[in-house]
Amino acid sequence: MKRRAGASENKAAKKQKLLEELGESWLPYLTPRDAEFHQLWKTRYSKLLLRKAEKIPQELHHIVQEAFLTLQNHGCFFQDLVRIKGKDFLTPVSRILIGNPGCTYKYLNTRLFTVPWPMEDYEIKYCHPELFAACKALIRLNDYLNIEAVQALQGQIFSETKETEDTAVSDREQDFSTFIKGSLLEDQSNLYTPRNDCNSLKHRTSYNLTLLNYMDPLQMPYLKQEPYFGMGNMAVSWHHDENLVERSTVAVYSYSCEGSASDKVNEQDVEGRDPADWHVGLKVAWDIKTPGLAIPLHPGDCYFMLDDLNMTHQHCVLAGFQPRFSSTHRVAECSTGTLEYIFGQCEIALQNLQVDSDSVALSLKSLEVQVVKEVEGIHNEVEFEWLRQFWFQGKRYRKCTDWWFEPMAKLEEFWKKMEFM
Repeated sequence: MKRRAGASENKAAKKQKLLEELGESWLPYLTPRDAEFHQLWKTRYSKLLLRKAEKIPQELHHIVQEAFLTLQNHGCFFQDLVRIKGKDFLTPVSRILIGNPGCTYKYLNTRLFTVPWPMEDYEIKYCHPELFAACKALIRLNDYLNIEAVQALQGQIFSETKETEDTAVSDREQDFSTFIKGSLLEDQSNLYTPRNDCNSLKHRTSYNLTLLNYMDPLQMPYLKQEPYFGMGNMAVSWHHDENLVERSTVAVYSYSCEGSASDKVNEQDVEGRDPADWHVGLKVAWDIKTPGLAIPLHPGDCYFMLDDLNMTHQHCVLAGFQPRFSSTHRVAECSTGTLEYIFGQCEIALQNLQVDSDSVALSLKSLEVQVVKEVEGIHNEVEFEWLRQFWFQGKRYRKCTDWWFEPMAKLEEFWKKMEFM
């Protein structure tokens, strides 16, 4: 889901209208203690799949949770400076991006650069062997979630197909002869492309990065209150994940540190969700008729947002009492967010630069307005979308690896040549 111009203003207007309609009342939401919870989940939130911790291999839990603690011990989690409604804010959640070498991910006008996980054909030097082990554990988790996501989508497609067949057999039989005789027969190749085509599923589940999050609620001076349902403290506000491949699945592994018995709240005394537990909240986007859901997340639980759920619904993360890590695996839309892309842009721009072999003097091959504008656009892209974003974040990447510094130095050399142009 790409972030479009004017999206922030549109969202603010919708939010204001929704709050005005609510007045002083709360919208209803359900938790597992409510009798209608599972029926609502099945009918309105069926594309949210929860995989309980006990269904996930114990060895995978061990290495992933060890990776979280390793990254924290090495000081690799950072708050991001993001821009919302023209103002700059530090995120309450600390993050680190890990993924395919050379990939970036942009959210709320901030570009993050992946700490590369181990991949063939890439030489990656980590600052400590423990960091190599941590990144290796996360790519193993990534591979596991990829397989689970494909199977989940196949199961969803099978269920939808079976349900359609059970309720519309007679209609299909009646329409079949018309279908055969119709002009649609002219292009059968399109008609019979299966919905669960392997290439499509692979495209929508091939996670190229994970955004890791960490927050200790008790260390936060203030947490924003959920504004529509009265769900309590939020770690992450209502949102759609942005800059993803359309209809791609998001997979989230959640690990909240174990608390003491005294942290537990007597469910008899609590209305709504248990504030001691972390939850993922879901709602249909800008809908005040459908109740929301608050789904508890226990240590090691994993959930998948399948197909178009991220487009039609919004989600938030509701804070519990204990510190929590999460690994959010995404198919980032990287068409303009990789080193390969930006180096390609530089190559296009520098084609207009001519070097005199005798004097080594530089000149432009063409002064056509369109050519000059294209070069200047690439020049600005290199500076504002890459160099400034990278160096603004300081030396955080040196905590894990120096992998990015060589290509960024090369990019800076290209920028200097374009500066002359």
